[in-house]
Amino acid sequence: MPVSNDAPTHALKADSFGRILLVQGPEGPFVRRDLGATPLWLRLPAWWLARREARALRHIHGMADVPQLLDWDGRHLDRSFMAGDAMYQRPPRGDVAWFRAARRLLQQLHRRGVAHNDLAKEANWLVTEDGRPALIDFQLAVIGDSRSRWMRLLAREDLRHLLKHKRMYCRESLTPVEKRVLKRTSWVRDLWFATGKPVYRFVTRRILHWEDNEGQGPKP
Repeated sequence: MPVSNDAPTHALKADSFGRILLVQGPEGPFVRRDLGATPLWLRLPAWWLARREARALRHIHGMADVPQLLDWDGRHLDRSFMAGDAMYQRPPRGDVAWFRAARRLLQQLHRRGVAHNDLAKEANWLVTEDGRPALIDFQLAVIGDSRSRWMRLLAREDLRHLLKHKRMYCRESLTPVEKRVLKRTSWVRDLWFATGKPVYRFVTRRILHWEDNEGQGPKP
């Protein structure tokens, strides 16, 4: 989507991996991930994450309540704008219907062979203007055969993270099956907590200075 450099923009978020801008294009607003401001030493991982997101969005093109990829040129990733608030800004407290719809959304995503892989962050769940759930930020998404053991495992982890949010905001509506899913952790989760998460926390909090408190993610 070619847009002139003087197009009106509004910064939604900025971190070490670039800026997220709301751009007013000729056909309406869209969201741009701009890697131009990324420090040199982080440009390769920032590019890799953006390319990963572009691939995932291309794979789920046409699906409702997820961003639609508009363009990816190696420096700018443009996606459709979805009006709404992050879960932590507009918590769906007691909203059983919202969580049911969120589970259906996850099932659609998984049937298409995509696991989001970053749903512990409330910032990646939107409550749209009309109250529907939506998903954003597919930088860590994994694409594969939905019937494979690996993808089923990742899909279950996506579901566990959704149920953790449900436990926070709609605890009384957890079913016995959902409570069992929450209690049953996978080896992927255990390995992450034992090895990956300490490194992640050190890098994001000490080096990148992100505020990432298991939900709200890096803040603007």
